[in-house]
Amino acid sequence: MNQSILLQTALALPVPHIEALIQGRMIAAMPRMFLNPGRTFALYPADNSNMPLMKPKQMSLFPESGQLELPLVVSDKVSIKAWAKCELCQMVNEAESLEALSRLTIWKTEALQQILQQRPFIFVAYLRVYLLPQPLEMSVHPSGNFVPLPKSLNVTDSTPVLSESIFAKRRQKLEKLEPPEHPELEELQSALVQLSTTNPKAKQLDAEIKMFLGWSSDKPVKPIKPDLSWIKTIAALGNRSIELEEKKSNYQAGTDFENITRQSLEFLGFKIENAYKGGAGGLDLFCSQPYPLVGECKAGRLIPSRTAEELIKLGGMHLSRDKFLESTKLVIGPGNPSVDMLKAAQEWKVSIINAMTLQKLVELKAKYPGAVNLVELKPYLEMGRQIDDRINDYIQKVEREIRLRSQIIQAVKQLCSDSDFPTVVEIKVQYNARFATTDSKLTNESVKDLTIELSSPLTGYLGRIKGENWQSDRFYFLRDLSLDD
Repeated sequence: MNQSILLQTALALPVPHIEALIQGRMIAAMPRMFLNPGRTFALYPADNSNMPLMKPKQMSLFPESGQLELPLVVSDKVSIKAWAKCELCQMVNEAESLEALSRLTIWKTEALQQILQQRPFIFVAYLRVYLLPQPLEMSVHPSGNFVPLPKSLNVTDSTPVLSESIFAKRRQKLEKLEPPEHPELEELQSALVQLSTTNPKAKQLDAEIKMFLGWSSDKPVKPIKPDLSWIKTIAALGNRSIELEEKKSNYQAGTDFENITRQSLEFLGFKIENAYKGGAGGLDLFCSQPYPLVGECKAGRLIPSRTAEELIKLGGMHLSRDKFLESTKLVIGPGNPSVDMLKAAQEWKVSIINAMTLQKLVELKAKYPGAVNLVELKPYLEMGRQIDDRINDYIQKVEREIRLRSQIIQAVKQLCSDSDFPTVVEIKVQYNARFATTDSKLTNESVKDLTIELSSPLTGYLGRIKGENWQSDRFYFLRDLSLDD
């Protein structure tokens, strides 16, 4: 049950500091007084134009003026977006600690050094920050340490910027002044900020990096997807009955299907060589990478008997003997192959795939962009037969592997909410107890491989605290891997 809290005051902090807290970029504030743990307050954005020492170090994230793209301070009004609870307050007075503190916050080492010359201590407050349902506007108030709110705010702790497990991890690093694990990614994220306002791909990458760094909540980042509605038309364009609805010629219907088949294979990751394409007498498609593949597209309710011979003839005309012999030979069509076509496919070692099966494969790729591995797919492109059952086997295999990874993430998430960050052995025990059947239990070795994969910078589903060896490595939850059931 969410806790209800009454706020009557707000802690005054420089504008960039509050924005960094709201973004999850840091969890610390530098109040001018000691804050008692457990104290709650709103966050009041104070004007810091007369405090040059408080300029943040990330100038790409925070302009020199301290004003933000969506400013918290507007003329004679301020906008309060968040509130916080003080979890801990420490006094720092050791000069050698300042550089480490700077690496974990937005404050420059030089600024911290100068502040310490002016005061006996620097107060560092660990703040658990929560977003307000609606921003509160109030008149600018002469800044003291605390500012009275124009009216009391009744809030709940249902909207934390960071999940409990991520905050605990960040707090541990700050208490021990441990260096950030991925400073190079922090630099990349800072560089992406301006670009992400106009570039959707940069915005998505920015969100993924912040999730991986632990600067965002554990809610899944929804990918910013391009328009993939064309995928749903693959099978339909192969069905020549569409020509009756759109008054298309057989030639146009066949061209439409050929074009979308080429688009599909390119989307899957094949490299299409346009030099081999050329109207009548040309190859429908030739893929050179990651392995050679020659394709013939046939729209209609029945794949004609002579399609295999036609593919062999055209392939032999346009490709060298060695290149053609080593190529996977594929016929794609929505209809059923004739009996003669099946015999010819066996004789000429040609594979046949239904357009709907191709559509399913492309849908899998669209749903999970890294899921289709063309090298792993190749053995399923068996020669001399219709291979829809084999492609479906591959799709089911990939979906099982994705579900396994999702369940490993859920096991870590559960362990993090119940206790400390788990080891590989603890994750294995949790997974086997919650998800495995008698014949699908995982070993320490398999869980080790999965957790390392899921905690890599390229995936960012889990975080990893390296130990002396893999047995002492610890993992924590960052984000879900959603399954579309």
